[in-house]
Amino acid sequence: MSDLEIIRFEPNGPADKGFETWEAIDPAILVAGTPVQRGHIYHELPELGYSAGVWDCTAMTLKVAPYEVNEFMLLLEGSVTIAVEGGEEVTIHAGESFVIPQGLRYSWKQTGRVRKYFVIFEDKSGRAHKDPAALGVIRPQAAGPAEGMTKIEVPNPEIFVSSLPTQYDCSYFEDATGQMFVGLWESTPFEREVAPFPRNELMCILEGSVTLTDANGTEHRFAAGDAAYVPMGTRCSWKSTETVRKFYAIFEPTA
Repeated sequence: MSDLEIIRFEPNGPADKGFETWEAIDPAILVAGTPVQRGHIYHELPELGYSAGVWDCTAMTLKVAPYEVNEFMLLLEGSVTIAVEGGEEVTIHAGESFVIPQGLRYSWKQTGRVRKYFVIFEDKSGRAHKDPAALGVIRPQAAGPAEGMTKIEVPNPEIFVSSLPTQYDCSYFEDATGQMFVGLWESTPFEREVAPFPRNELMCILEGSVTLTDANGTEHRFAAGDAAYVPMGTRCSWKSTETVRKFYAIFEPTA
């Protein structure tokens, strides 16, 4: 797989490869279960502590410990209960997304198989949030927050083939280094010319559809329920004929 191509995330991994069985989880961090974890990494930048892919695992309960990475997750199957040490306990179900910030002390319990898309950034800079517990488990809402979304300025107007769209955003998470972002985005229809994509982004389409066309002219259509991934630098265009709403998980390295 080229690092610079439009990627369709699949719940069972790529059709020609499926899942790989990953290294067993260390028994020392388990309270219960003998979990078997499998997955596929669609894109990674190991030197930056970044990866994105799909994962599944059988039942397990983990001991309370600091979360080692910043992670966005969209649950595809099963449910998981996250208990923050000294704080809230939340249960996430299939179809819901959430973020756990690096350093948050938590326990994880799943009574059956769990499957998820993920975007991970392990911040090794030492600039982690001073109080991850204040962030807690972050749960982006597909309908947006009660107070609504914020209208944003359209970036790079010169690359639009169509008239400029109206766009809205709600930011739910930014890591301590300002490189990873998670949020909700909405736009009226627009068409953009082929240009290098300015970031690494997982787009979980909630409403509408979009066609991303690569530099070779191959069209990739994504509709509600699909997950599109575009690595930074990939040359592609965007065309939508209806309003599109999506969760996004972005990694935009500063170095």
